[in-house]
Amino acid sequence: MRGRRNRLVGRVVSDRMQKTVVVMVERTRRHPRYGKVVTVRKKFYAHDEKNECRVGDRVRIVESRPLSRTKRWVVEEILERVEVPGEVAA
Repeated sequence: MRGRRNRLVGRVVSDRMQKTVVVMVERTRRHPRYGKVVTVRKKFYAHDEKNECRVGDRVRIVESRPLSRTKRWVVEEILERVEVPGEVAA
């Protein structure tokens, strides 16, 4: 069952909480009646154990057991980091 967990890719829109980030996931769906392709955005609260994610980072999140009232996802990996001016890359 563990190998069949849902995975989503999105952008971090908030990192102000401790060990939690808010990830905005954009999907394209076709409207059921009119057939137009629309962009659907949804925010997910994800657990970030090491507080590594920053606003603007592209991350992959994976489904997990409930960690709090709203948190049911965990950051699996940071796919793309955003460049912060004045920060030295390690």
